[in-house]
Formats: sequence, structure tokens, C-alpha cells
Amino acid sequence: MEMRKRQMPVAQDAPGAAPGQPGAGSRGSNACCFCWCCCCSCSCLTVRNQEDQRPTIASHELRADLPTWEESPAPTLEEVNAWAQSFDKLMVTPAGRNAFREFLRTEFSEENMLFWMACEELKKEANKNIIEEKARIIYEDYISILSPKEVSLDSRVREVINRNMVEPSQHIFDDAQLQIYTLMHRDSYPRFMNSAVYKDLLQSLSEKSIEA
Repeated sequence: MEMRKRQMPVAQDAPGAAPGQPGAGSRGSNACCFCWCCCCSCSCLTVRNQEDQRPTIASHELRADLPTWEESPAPTLEEVNAWAQSFDKLMVTPAGRNAFREFLRTEFSEENMLFWMACEELKKEANKNIIEEKARIIYEDYISILSPKEVSLDSRVREVINRNMVEPSQHIFDDAQLQIYTLMHRDSYPRFMNSAVYKDLLQSLSEKSIEA
């Protein structure tokens, strides 16, 4: 404002300027307007930054809600023997999923189980806003080609997900989840049954059963 007061007395119409037309000296009034715009822009940026931080906090909290490990009682010998009967029997129990996930970690494919578990958690959600935010988190963590934890999906499934991300539902990843389930069943499950993770657990429970 002090700058404006200094410049206003200097402002004069340029010689030959028509009445009502601003002269060269009228630029001084724009200085105040320019300063105000800068201040306004700074204020807008501050508000925008504050708003941008809110979803980040919410995303962090929701990401923490997505399961990474399941608490479960120690499996029984009967349960562990049942895992060899079918992949479905392995995946139906938390103890089975934990053991299988431990094996997947040794093969650097743990993201398949994490994605499957995140999809199961999303299906339980009813709140529209939380569904949208969790779907975005799952997309960023497991579907995006920029993610280090990207799961292997065919182009058709990816295209469907990309279209539906405009307004995601709790079932947006159903096709992708089934594809990953099938991949784990056909590719990883047979190796798990022959792995030290499974055989050591089975032997340990068998020895305890004999001792009892």
C-alpha cells in the first residue's frame, strides 16, 4: 500500500491521450493488483497443500488397515495334512495362508498373497468413500506398472480395472483376484508342497503327535 501511495501522485495522462484513457503512469495502480494476486496465489497454494495432505493421512491409515499378517492359532497336524489335499483347503485357514505366504516370500512373490488378502478386505467394506480410497491404494500398490509390487495380470483385466476406477466398487478387483488365485494354485502351490517350509512344519507336528 505504501508503494501505491508513492506512485499515485506521479500518475498523469500521457500527452495527447484521450480523456478517460490511462496514460503510462497508470501502471502504478497495477502494482498493487499484482501484489494482491501474488498474495492470493500464495494463500490458494497454502489451502491446496493443506487439502492435499488430508487424503495422504487418510490413505496412510487405510493402508495400515489392509492385512499384512493374520493372527491365528498354531495349525494342527490334521490341518497341515489337509493342505496337501487341495489349494482351497490351504487358503481357507489363516494358518495355511500364513505358511504359504512365508514360502512365497522365499520366491519373491509375496505380493500375490498380499493382493489377494487386500481384495478380500475390500469386499467387506460398505462405506463408499472408504471403498474408493482402498481401491485406489490397492491399485497403486499392486496394479500400477510403476509399483515394485505389481502383480502379473493380462491386458484385458487391466483395461476393465482402469475403466472401473472412475467409480470403483468393492468388487472391482474380482477378476484380477481370481487370476492371481489361479496363478498361485497352478504355479506356487505345487512347489510349496515340496518345500522345506511345509515339510519341516509337517515333521515337527508329527513328532509332537507321537510324543503326546
